[in-house]
Amino acid sequence: MSAQEILLGRRTVHTFEPGPVDPSIVERALECAVRAPNHKLTAPWKFFLPGPETVSAIIDLNSDLLLATKGPSAAEHKRKSWSRMPGWLVVTCRRSDDPVRWREDWAACACAIQNFMLSLWSEGIASKWSSGPVTRDPRLLQRLGLEAADHDVVGLVWFGVAAEVPATARDGHEVHTVRLP
Repeated sequence: MSAQEILLGRRTVHTFEPGPVDPSIVERALECAVRAPNHKLTAPWKFFLPGPETVSAIIDLNSDLLLATKGPSAAEHKRKSWSRMPGWLVVTCRRSDDPVRWREDWAACACAIQNFMLSLWSEGIASKWSSGPVTRDPRLLQRLGLEAADHDVVGLVWFGVAAEVPATARDGHEVHTVRLP
């Protein structure tokens, strides 16, 4: 596939087939992730591939959050859904006291996630980027061994072989271009 075909064809996938993703595909995708543009070469990201124990702790944390805000039915639904996710990546960004640097670094981490997801897609592996409430809870960082004062979670990315891929239509997104003289 060409780069344009990958960009235009990638979709957020919500359901995955069971089973792990070949680790060499994940490693290649991480190698692409760190090639994301990052101003002044700060490389502000950290990538975590949580194992079963950490995944379980993240699911528990998310369930607790949902139980408190949306009730037991929503918490149980998400617990089941998240328990079926075959691959997990958590991406964090190192904090900066400089607001300009912080903004640039956050954008670099977002680019790294996009690179990761596009690399996976080029090898037939689907993904979903989540930035829900659990990613803003400091207890998630604790589960990763990080201090909340030093890092923020930019995203939680699930990946695996797609059980179903949404239609490849433009998904309602329009190109808005302003041409200036």
